Amino acid sequence: MRNDFEARPVPPPVHGSVILLGPPGAGKGTQATRLSEVSGRIILSTGDLLRASVAADTELGRAAKGYMDAGELVPDGLILGLIEAHLSTLDTDQGILFDGFPRTIPQAEALTALCHIEMVLCIEVIDDAIVERIVGRRMDPQTGEIYHVIHKPPPVSIVGRLIQRRDDTEETVRTRLSTYHEQTAPLVDHFSSLGLLRCVDGGQNIDQVHVDLLAAMKEESR
Repeated sequence: MRNDFEARPVPPPVHGSVILLGPPGAGKGTQATRLSEVSGRIILSTGDLLRASVAADTELGRAAKGYMDAGELVPDGLILGLIEAHLSTLDTDQGILFDGFPRTIPQAEALTALCHIEMVLCIEVIDDAIVERIVGRRMDPQTGEIYHVIHKPPPVSIVGRLIQRRDDTEETVRTRLSTYHEQTAPLVDHFSSLGLLRCVDGGQNIDQVHVDLLAAMKEESR
């Protein structure tokens, strides 16, 4: 099993692919869904790929599960292998919308060997706003519905049963943000130097962020 980037045959390029970049809690998942509905691009989330591969008990899934169970990061080579295998099953003429990958410059360089990246959309949100968003989240364990103590208050009748997820504490969020700034934020300069970066203010409401992302995509396609 290859756990690092090795020379490998390069498949035909995937055209029209877009990377969604931004800190945890910036709303990448929400915006990916909406952009996919409008553009027809297929969402590729490495988190979803890992979970599906583990559930299907594939060779790559078993290898990844060993790292995940040990609380370690899944090596780049395994992640790239999952992406490569998944791309081979897709109608890539539609284009791909990458959510959660790449997270480092080596990953970005490896991805460009597999795909033609049309643009990188960066959703910018300041750290304090991210902390407020995530720490204020509450989940209804009966329905799975997510509320927010400020932005989406729950009905009074269910307040007593709501829970805060273990990872939604300020300490955990600050740690995740620190990791993002150290490992992933350098991608901003990397993609900017390639002329691929388009930034959007993620501190606005969800609908306006969506409008601005669409505008950036349309501007690029002209």
